[in-house]
Amino acid sequence: MIAQRRLELVVKRSMDVLGAIVGLTLLAPLLVWTALAVVITQGRPILFRQERPGLHGELFTIVKFRTMRSPLPGEVWHETDAQRVTRIGRILRSTSIDELPELWNVLRGEMSLVGPRPLLVGYLDRYTPEERRRHEIRPGITGWAAVNGRHAARFEDRLKLDVWYVDHWSLGLDIRILARTVSQVLRRTDVAAAQDRSEIDFPRRFATGLEEASKPPGSRGPSPD
Repeated sequence: MIAQRRLELVVKRSMDVLGAIVGLTLLAPLLVWTALAVVITQGRPILFRQERPGLHGELFTIVKFRTMRSPLPGEVWHETDAQRVTRIGRILRSTSIDELPELWNVLRGEMSLVGPRPLLVGYLDRYTPEERRRHEIRPGITGWAAVNGRHAARFEDRLKLDVWYVDHWSLGLDIRILARTVSQVLRRTDVAAAQDRSEIDFPRRFATGLEEASKPPGSRGPSPD
């Protein structure tokens, strides 16, 4: 059983590498045009970078297309997400194009195509022991929680779905999730282009973690997803 699991993980990693290479190659024109659109409408930097916890909670730098302007004087950065998302940023988020640079994280072995979404570092010491198990597998560009409500689901329910995925992971499940992800992206379902902090049902323990998260320059914002 253990040997079979190890073999499946090797196959999963091989699928990740192949998928990332194919994705980066086929989507290269879209990535270039998106980068130009971000520069023209928002200036530099093109990419949003932020430390996120990955496998076993080890930190890595996630990369996405930048979708937000920097806070203006007097704006509280973690409370003005919805207001600071740019017009092009809303398009990138609603189509999930802003997530495509994460294929580079997949190629580097920091992420998988499928797995729990990498959340904020500030949440690490606020998880219950059961919720912390979501880090027993590499985080993903998409995942079980993402295709079962994503922004429409309660925050704590998403964490439960992440742990369910860890316990029930299989190659067949990954393929099902990828197929459902493509369908959802094409239909633009369960994806919020922007969420005001008041619209996110953080339990108090996570809301505190959000406030204490460090602000990266020109950030996309500390979205929980």
